[in-house]
Amino acid sequence: MKKQTDPAIDQFLDAAWMEGGLSENTLAAYRSDLNKLFNDFKQMGVTWKDADTADLRNILKSRHLAGDKPRSIARSLSVWRRFYQYCVREELIRDNPSDRLESQKLAQAIPDTLTEKEVESLLAAPDVKIAEGLRDKAMLEVLYATGLRVSELIALSIDRVSTQKGVVKTIGKGQKERLVPLGDEAVSWLESYFHSARPELIKGALCDSVFVTRRGGAMSRQAFWYIIKKYTKKAEINKKVSPHTLRHAFATHLLNHGADLRVVQLLLGHSNISTTQIYTHVAVARLQNLHQKHHPRG
Repeated sequence: MKKQTDPAIDQFLDAAWMEGGLSENTLAAYRSDLNKLFNDFKQMGVTWKDADTADLRNILKSRHLAGDKPRSIARSLSVWRRFYQYCVREELIRDNPSDRLESQKLAQAIPDTLTEKEVESLLAAPDVKIAEGLRDKAMLEVLYATGLRVSELIALSIDRVSTQKGVVKTIGKGQKERLVPLGDEAVSWLESYFHSARPELIKGALCDSVFVTRRGGAMSRQAFWYIIKKYTKKAEINKKVSPHTLRHAFATHLLNHGADLRVVQLLLGHSNISTTQIYTHVAVARLQNLHQKHHPRG
């Protein structure tokens, strides 16, 4: 990680990584939130050690007025609390100015998702007659079959995929490992990709990543984002679709077909069942729509 001029941020992030096994993306988000906070302090003429509850409250108020989203503000407040708890524990300061800040109450945001028909259209969009198209088809099929995060998908290595057993082994948030079933369709496309497209793309280069580019290296998040956008347009899906949308579709469609919420929690790698429960709202909303559409008194 890139070091900052104030060592307090780096010390806190090092401790957070050691204690919580946080991902690089999470640590980068923490750093961004704290850098922004420290910059606010600088503009106010105070240091992070001298700041009190009133200073933090004023910063929260200014962000509300600036139009920051409640979820963004709540996330920042959570990082501030964790930072100041660390500073008190390490005796860098005596009092925690974030203790008396009110938590931001948020309405649960229902994630955007795709219908099963839209997913079928998206999965049918790649041209499997060319190497890149077959790779993209395999990636989309695996993503929808497993509900992996995009970071988990592009980090998959050959030794973590077993088409014979029909499972992938992935490492999620907090460095927690889990096994996720692939399903016959994803296994079939993966085997086709391994047999022909991957050797053509990698051209003998040494790379243990499952999904590769013509440069012989691993697929990046940015490249896969572009791929999703391209096929969304080709499939004529008029929704904002990201790699995470297929994860949402995976969970929602499982619940629609009767899967147990605890099973979906395990498959998604959620540490808390409350994170998974948001998908029940999506499933219930769909059932209500179906009822209204097909019931004679709907």
